[in-house]
Amino acid sequence: MTDKDIDVKKPKRKVDVCGYPLSIFFIVVNEFCERFSYYGMRAVLVLYFRYFLKWDDDLATSIYHTFIALCYLTPILGAIVADSWLGKFKTIVYLSIVYTVGQVVMAVSAIHDITDTDRDGTPDNMTFHVAMSMVGLFLIALGTGGIKPCVAAFGGDQFEDHQEKQRSTFFSIFYLSINAGSLLSTVITPILRGQECGIHSQQKCYPLAFGVPAALMVVALIVFIMGSGMYNKTAPKGNIMLEVCKCIGFAIKNRFRHRSKTFPKREHWMDWADEKYDKLLVAQVKMVLKVLFLYIPLPMFWTLFDQQGSRWTLQATTMDGNFGILMVQPDQMQTVNPILILALVPIMDSLVYPLIKKCHLNFTPLKRMTVGMLIAALAFVAAALLQLQIDQTLPKLPKGVAGQVKFLNLNQAPLTVTIDGTADVSVPAHQVNTGGYLTFDKPVRVVFNKNTSAGTDLPLMSQTRRTALVSPTLDMNLVYDLSKKPDDGMNAIRFVNGLGSPLNVTLGVGDIAPLSVSNYSLVPQGKAEFTIMNSGGASCLYSKELGFGSAFTLVIPSTFNIGIPDCWQAIQVVEDIKPNTIHMGWQIPQYFLMTAGEVVFSVTGLEFSYSQAPSNMKSVLQAGWLFTVAVGNIIVLIVAEAAQLPDQWAEYILFASLLAVVCIVFAVMSYFYTYTDPAEIEAQFSQPEHEPEEKKRDRVEMERKDSDCSKSSKGSDKKKRDSVVEQHNQDVKQSKM
Repeated sequence: MTDKDIDVKKPKRKVDVCGYPLSIFFIVVNEFCERFSYYGMRAVLVLYFRYFLKWDDDLATSIYHTFIALCYLTPILGAIVADSWLGKFKTIVYLSIVYTVGQVVMAVSAIHDITDTDRDGTPDNMTFHVAMSMVGLFLIALGTGGIKPCVAAFGGDQFEDHQEKQRSTFFSIFYLSINAGSLLSTVITPILRGQECGIHSQQKCYPLAFGVPAALMVVALIVFIMGSGMYNKTAPKGNIMLEVCKCIGFAIKNRFRHRSKTFPKREHWMDWADEKYDKLLVAQVKMVLKVLFLYIPLPMFWTLFDQQGSRWTLQATTMDGNFGILMVQPDQMQTVNPILILALVPIMDSLVYPLIKKCHLNFTPLKRMTVGMLIAALAFVAAALLQLQIDQTLPKLPKGVAGQVKFLNLNQAPLTVTIDGTADVSVPAHQVNTGGYLTFDKPVRVVFNKNTSAGTDLPLMSQTRRTALVSPTLDMNLVYDLSKKPDDGMNAIRFVNGLGSPLNVTLGVGDIAPLSVSNYSLVPQGKAEFTIMNSGGASCLYSKELGFGSAFTLVIPSTFNIGIPDCWQAIQVVEDIKPNTIHMGWQIPQYFLMTAGEVVFSVTGLEFSYSQAPSNMKSVLQAGWLFTVAVGNIIVLIVAEAAQLPDQWAEYILFASLLAVVCIVFAVMSYFYTYTDPAEIEAQFSQPEHEPEEKKRDRVEMERKDSDCSKSSKGSDKKKRDSVVEQHNQDVKQSKM
């Protein structure tokens, strides 16, 4: 007897360790490494779009969610390939190779030195990096999604029928490895991203942040192949999803073909598949469709949930990540979710649900899911309230055509600025005017110290911020200021040289001509030290403690004496943009609410779906569940591109409102849902011996009515009915022989 005859390829050697097949340890290690690879890459992805590829928040969010949607669409393809063609083992190996190539391509795409021909730290051919990134992400989505439905099922195939207890324990360990891999990766890869690396210039190390997950994927592939000789490899037996789709398609086509009123109505539209398909299969498809109908509102939950890795991460970039001895990166806040999951799942199962049951409350699975959706909506309300506080620390550009200007006085005496002959503004020596930025919606004429003969025209520059440097000779020099916070929590520092001689400032500032200003230099959080030197070699050390996301102009006044010990005290500090003052810890409440909603909604949803599904169609519902995640992510990118709301808090409220409305719809649908017992329904079809004859009678009756509705002559109709009945009688005789 060959392997094909028995449909199962037995391992070359059966090795057990503590009652468990040794092969499962290769599978568990493979899953840990693969989840580390996926979640590690995903943790830094939106910041890679935002800061390396220089996309705006909306485009970065849209592409991120397009990728996530693709990751949850491809499992359907992977399941069909594994069950109908290659089998689980080959599918995992082949798609893991695709997955690994995608991770390597992603790491290569993040190397800025490849196209940085002028060695200034910025890629000169961004099209190359974008194209490489998109290819890498497509391969990753195909790989991770394709193997998703195969690995756990392949692990279950390794156990014998008498090892039910060990199989159950394996699945617990398997899902523990998933959480461990995702938790560790979301902690480690942001740290790797925060390092600086490069050949010609040092930049944020995205190649390392993507390279380590790529290396883990290589390890996952090697480990999985190493156990090849020990695996039970079940041959493909056909995919139930394809059979379900064919059955539904035939029912729709058959119903359309017999839409005439001459044909009697049937109790359910799926009953139109009875002529071709087994009644048990039709009944099972009905049960599946009943659950899938309830899935229609569910994508809205995932629309909110998956924004933890996009909008919420971008929100964290405008916050203060100083936790005392620990500096938290914005993308590390995502670790709050898996940590809270590990804490909340046992609390819900052992404390909250039993307590509700003791209170004699009928907290059904569908009611739990409704509550989970409401909690998720509250999480976005919390995010909106937090965003309102963050907005108070962000630079505010005027609307319309207006622009903003502030005056910086480089004189040793106070300065009076008269605007259009009416408004007077006081500017202290070596400082900016009182009140900060002034807003203008038209060109104005300014006069210094009431000297009307020396007026200067100030042109209008819409949607910009500028500083007007006023020299001791009352000449004005306009320079542009930052209009938004520096990227990635960095601080932008520039110097103004108020002396009559050139200066040089370290830490990337460079040479500064007399009575001029340097470009902004990006400096990380912490203590920054600048050395100021003149042409004679004398120097002065200036240090400043920096937070996150600020911009400062440091004014070296005309009275600056570079040779004295406390020379740094003469330097004046002008705050262009406030640092991030809202602490990242304030995101924890919204993460707590979202995770609580996930535990109540997702875990309960899977449990409910499996309890309502026929035993051989749980994979169909699993595919449907993953499809809702994909649709939810598609909704995000549609709203991000279509809504175009001016304020981020308003978008959070919009999503919360949409989920609240959908939650009401789901509650109504749940109210009319009747719970079923699939085993009981399947038992009704346990004696199908008369079914073939019934099917043939149905077919004969259908063909008879088809002939009645045709345009043929009555004589021809009679002949056709007689021939059909005669053929039926012969079929019945043969079936009874």
